[in-house]
Amino acid sequence: MGREAWFMQGVAVADRELLDADSLVRHLVPAGSVFAFLADHRRVLFPDGMFADLFTSTAGRPSVPADVVASVIVLQSLHGLSDREAVEALRCDLRWKVACGLALTDAGFHPTTLTYWRRRLAASEKPNRIFDAVKWVVAETGVLRGKTRRALDSTVLDDAVATQDTVTQLVAAIRRVAREVPGAAGVVAAECGAHDYTDPGKPAIAWDDELARDALVDALVADARLLLDRFDSGEDNPQAAEALALLALVAGQDVEWISDEQHPRGGSWRIARRVAADRMISTVDPESRHAHKTVHRRQDGFKGHVAVEPDTGIVTDCVLTKATGADSREGVVGLRLLEDEEPGLEVLGDSTYGTGDVRAALDEAGHRAVIKPVPLRPAVPGGFTIDEFTVDEQTGTVTCPAGLTRTLTRNRFAVFGAACRDCPLRARCTTRAEGRIVHLHKHDALLRAARRRAETPQFQAAYRRHRPMVERSIAWLTRGNRRLRYRGVTKNDAWLHHRIAALNLRRLLTLGLTRRDRSWVLV
Repeated sequence: MGREAWFMQGVAVADRELLDADSLVRHLVPAGSVFAFLADHRRVLFPDGMFADLFTSTAGRPSVPADVVASVIVLQSLHGLSDREAVEALRCDLRWKVACGLALTDAGFHPTTLTYWRRRLAASEKPNRIFDAVKWVVAETGVLRGKTRRALDSTVLDDAVATQDTVTQLVAAIRRVAREVPGAAGVVAAECGAHDYTDPGKPAIAWDDELARDALVDALVADARLLLDRFDSGEDNPQAAEALALLALVAGQDVEWISDEQHPRGGSWRIARRVAADRMISTVDPESRHAHKTVHRRQDGFKGHVAVEPDTGIVTDCVLTKATGADSREGVVGLRLLEDEEPGLEVLGDSTYGTGDVRAALDEAGHRAVIKPVPLRPAVPGGFTIDEFTVDEQTGTVTCPAGLTRTLTRNRFAVFGAACRDCPLRARCTTRAEGRIVHLHKHDALLRAARRRAETPQFQAAYRRHRPMVERSIAWLTRGNRRLRYRGVTKNDAWLHHRIAALNLRRLLTLGLTRRDRSWVLV
């Protein structure tokens, strides 16, 4: 019987204890703080019924009341604390005791209780219900009523694990197969000779010897392929299937086959002279990725995305994704964050949101883009950009700066070819011996209009006025929390929603949040 079966839902008790912290030291808690707000309203914000589905048992030991745990999660997320640090604060910090309705002598609960609750929430149909509760408060106050702007942005959050090199990943993945796949331990011990996989350390070789390193990589890949050939990846055992899938990924992402007739096997496996686009960087957290937020700045981790109302600083939605991949691109995720919004928004964003597909989707949804265009890169440094080619969509033609006109192909290519040979402007246009070829995006007209609009004073004034708030919101999000505490997208996405919920609550209090006549209002 699992531990979950031992608990039933705990409920809040209205009666105060003799040494109730709120009665004795409430005057020490700053008015208008999140602590004071939770002391007064946590049971309204987080009622017992809000978490009833997490506990189906009516017997067993009662859990910690929902309003207490939810309040601790909010405060923990707001202050960037670990589970142990949060429980220590609950035991020793008077503000936490007041906020959660505890007695001065209350020792709190064990840190694993927070892990238990997060697991319950993650497995439920509404894993972001704490975020949704604060979102409901935002809606009831009407603070966003008539606010028709949303600013999109993202930031890379460092992962909680160490980046592993290829050798470390291969060894770790083979060890996992030996642990998880029935019968694999015997095969590893008898037939896999690249390394003693029971040894917790790295292989003992001369690491400054290139030939030794190459031989090790080749042997490790050979061991991996032997295991993959020997065991069926479609086994009913999910843990075994996952271990084999991970080994297949590791054994293929960083290596390539080098043919060599002199080699006994006709070639060998070597470290590839390229980096896989979606390279897994750690077997400990297979979802962490390399990310390049800028050309010169590389981080390992995940990407947090937010949509912010720029006048109030309220985050209207958020999501955490892998740092790279088609589903993690800013434009793709930004559109998801706006799915529940009414038409008519003015959407602000930097050039990562400025693709033609994103602009077309915003137009179709009835929004207006105030987004920086993607910078143009001329084929020749200092030469002509695509905007200096005149496009007539009605006739399907493109005219170059020298006045030559070509018809667009079905795939929207304009081939100038031999006409470039004696063109006096060739040096500013192309370096191709075959002449200039222009490829137009399917939303070329939309992109050209956006570039023209971005040069107007109206665009620049709106962007400079409203864009800074989303950058400030990102700064609030990452302050003291640049490095994540959990592994994987699911757990870290839950953390992001809790963090944003706490920041939104604090922002609402700054704007004057209170409760009157059973309604949330701003004063």
